[in-house]
Amino acid sequence: MASNTTKISFWERISYGCGDLGCNIIYSAMSSFLLFYYTDYVNVSAVTIGTIMLLSRIFDGVTDLVMGIIVDRTKSRYGKCRPWILRMSIPFALAGILLFSVPPGLGETTKLVYIFITYNLVSSVIYTAINVPYATLNSLITQDQYERSVLSTFRMILATTGTLLITNLTLPLVEFFGNNLSAWTKTFAVFGIIAVIVFIITFTGTKERVTPSQNTRQEKVPFFKGLKLLVQNKYWIMITITLVFIFINYSLNGGAAVYYAKTILGNEKLVGPMNMVSNLVQIGVMFFTAFIIKKTGKRNMLIIGAIIYGIGFAMFAFVGNSITGIMAVCVFKGIGNAGISSCMFAIVSDTIEYGEWETGYRTEGLINSASSFGFKVGNGLGSAILAWIIGFAGNKTGSEITFIYIPAVLCILQVVIMSFYKLDKEYDNIIAYLSISEGGNTNVK
Repeated sequence: MASNTTKISFWERISYGCGDLGCNIIYSAMSSFLLFYYTDYVNVSAVTIGTIMLLSRIFDGVTDLVMGIIVDRTKSRYGKCRPWILRMSIPFALAGILLFSVPPGLGETTKLVYIFITYNLVSSVIYTAINVPYATLNSLITQDQYERSVLSTFRMILATTGTLLITNLTLPLVEFFGNNLSAWTKTFAVFGIIAVIVFIITFTGTKERVTPSQNTRQEKVPFFKGLKLLVQNKYWIMITITLVFIFINYSLNGGAAVYYAKTILGNEKLVGPMNMVSNLVQIGVMFFTAFIIKKTGKRNMLIIGAIIYGIGFAMFAFVGNSITGIMAVCVFKGIGNAGISSCMFAIVSDTIEYGEWETGYRTEGLINSASSFGFKVGNGLGSAILAWIIGFAGNKTGSEITFIYIPAVLCILQVVIMSFYKLDKEYDNIIAYLSISEGGNTNVK
């Protein structure tokens, strides 16, 4: 077991964060533009797309857990996680291109078959195979809570950079390449090359250091036994549910923004400036969140962030069409999201040591599948909710519901769940116990 006071270099922090920059190229595209691409360029019903996205999440949940087991069983000279990041970088880029390459001239049924296959290939297979190992990597670099928070902060700073890249360059690049179906393919070919480069930086610039305590069982954990161990980890359950709510919000915020800007504000191109203001503020605030987390703990930081983020969504109901008001609210949202995103994945990593202490098994891959599971279930539910409400209520009313009211309610639910999370106070004692076990002491916990 590595020391829980390992200091991580600045370059390793950057290298780790680059992984989520790459992942976010697909995530941001799916959240912000995929439904818009399907409805306005491929001409498929929003309700149908929403149903496909929701049904795909059933398969997603299984593949996430399976990949978690695979990561736990992986042994190589590069570690458990880094080999998968290298192996899947090029397939990841190709999958993103396929997602935005619905062939012209297809019949309605053939279009839906293509969409169903490529959507599941990207989300359920390729993204899972790279994102679960990436999410797990944080827990294998260090056990130091502060360093994990710093790594998570760098992760989200680079992820937000990826969001800025996608939301501000996608439509201009599509227009540059001809504003047609093939233009979307060319645009994501460019993004795919960027993704491969940043994944290689993550692979080469990080190191896996953490090993299980000698007192921890080392045998391979069968799939169903692994699921049983997860259920015994109450903090994993709490943060997984919270992640689902967080990513429903992210999906709604990204997908509904283009409809909100087009129907309420009268200009769809305002999506770029709105996201830019929010994301730049988020990046700026996140340079300070690690220091705040050191004083308050991850749980309190996440709660504070959810409260501010939720108030930000609610404020959209009062600013109307005022561009100044809209941008002011985007600043508020950026502040709140900085609090959420700077610690949500680091919290997942902390539940690994709790699970090891509680059950005697260390299953970092399986536990970190929570972040991928929460992301994709939340993203899928958010996309489905958006598509259904837009389809049934219309663009104007639907965008108001999905961009303002549902996100505010979900922030309240996050606060309620995290109020029961006490691991921040228990973590040091758990690490002390595991360290004693490493030395051969088998005292009862």
